[in-house]
Amino acid sequence: MLADLTAGAVEDAENRRLTRPLAEVESAALAQPPARDALAALAPAARVRIIAEVKRASPSRGDLAAIPDPAHQAGLYEQGGASAISVLTEQRRFKGSLADLTAVRQAVSVPVLRKDFIATPYQVLEARAAGADLVLLIVAALDQPVLAELYGLVRELGMTPLVEAHSADEVARAADLGAALIGVNARDLSTFELDRDLFGRLVEKIPAGAIKVAESAVLTPADVSHYRAAGADAVLIGEALVTGDPVATLNVFLEAGS
Repeated sequence: MLADLTAGAVEDAENRRLTRPLAEVESAALAQPPARDALAALAPAARVRIIAEVKRASPSRGDLAAIPDPAHQAGLYEQGGASAISVLTEQRRFKGSLADLTAVRQAVSVPVLRKDFIATPYQVLEARAAGADLVLLIVAALDQPVLAELYGLVRELGMTPLVEAHSADEVARAADLGAALIGVNARDLSTFELDRDLFGRLVEKIPAGAIKVAESAVLTPADVSHYRAAGADAVLIGEALVTGDPVATLNVFLEAGS
């Protein structure tokens, strides 16, 4: 499934490239104001940091929320205390777009993550052109030379890579890059099975200086407490925020992560 999602995202990017050539996207990327400092926004603190996600649908859960105005949704997240906003831009299974990311970036003052299946330099450049401050790089989707190339380009453009792992080997590959922001996804993107305890098993393998992000399987305050107790500096939350009152939910979750 991960391979299919990545191939689809790359195909969609290539289709966009037919109407917006690489040189045009690169020019737009370089014309953007400097990216916001995601490492400062997500630095370890007395309370857990929350990356709140604008997410309409997923392959595992289907439709979650219509979100006609992603900028408004993101504004509620910021009001509720989110330290960063994640925007799903994959269009086939998650029903997102780069337009969503641009709208969100203009509406909030916290860093914004492009969450997608990134596998080409073009996708990294269009992330910056759309205003992204962070870019998700999924270790399982990329061989190490490509991962290193994309990681370097994200950094060169002034953005922060969130390097996502799902195994000890993948954490080691992220560490080899010198990644300062490493996520552990409880969802296996090949099977979509969840393992909430995976973060706790892998956290000691994340370098001490890196910011540790727990991703997926966060539906209740107890889930936030579980990840915080295991050593998470930040948690990425989507479904629980788009299916309820985001401000109230964030307040409760932040309290649980104190």
